[in-house]
Amino acid sequence: MDTEAQPTQRDRSSRPGTTGTEGRSRFALVPRLAAWLPGGRITLTLFVCLAFLLLLNAFVVQPFQIPSGSMEQGLRIGDRVLVNKLAYRFGAQPLRGDVVVFDGTGYFGDADYIKRVVGVEGDHVVCCDKEGRLEVNGRPVDETAFLHPGDSPSSVPFDVVVPADRLFVLGDHRSRSSDSRDHLGSPGGGMIPVEDVIGRADWVAWPYGHWRHLTRPSAYARVPAATPARGAHG
Repeated sequence: MDTEAQPTQRDRSSRPGTTGTEGRSRFALVPRLAAWLPGGRITLTLFVCLAFLLLLNAFVVQPFQIPSGSMEQGLRIGDRVLVNKLAYRFGAQPLRGDVVVFDGTGYFGDADYIKRVVGVEGDHVVCCDKEGRLEVNGRPVDETAFLHPGDSPSSVPFDVVVPADRLFVLGDHRSRSSDSRDHLGSPGGGMIPVEDVIGRADWVAWPYGHWRHLTRPSAYARVPAATPARGAHG
């Protein structure tokens, strides 16, 4: 007599909690919420969109309005820029030429500011050389592509070495910008902590006629890296 048990096909449709029931229970919450909210699905959709925008604003991209003329003529009063809050996450660092938004509390004032990075950790920044140009690590920087017409690189002479984890920042409209030059005697020497940088301004989003991508000027491409001796001195 053959006593070996024969495999049988189980009737899955008779099992309690079938996938069909599970699928219906998963999606039952949506119509319930829609029925509970005034306005139904339209209100629910608006709430979902709002939550998405809040998360986007908190962690990815945040709009900022330009409050002054310190970054003219590239950024005008009332322009709205989109700030990339992920630009310096995961180990990335601000680079010379980047336009950054930072929290100036304790350094510039209790507000957010937007300026251009001129010097990073260890950089030797001097103004001005014999031809009136900004100099970084011994290399003159031609700022004519973004400096406000009629402005000199600086009416205030300075010779600084940027400490570790700090940034030396300037406005493009030098004659109307309060920046690192004006706070050399303040705590931190006018240098912005990298950790206080909110993000990099990547786009001018409004008004529509000013829409453009903000790119890093090529003027800084030929600036040599800071030497270890300069870094130690800072």
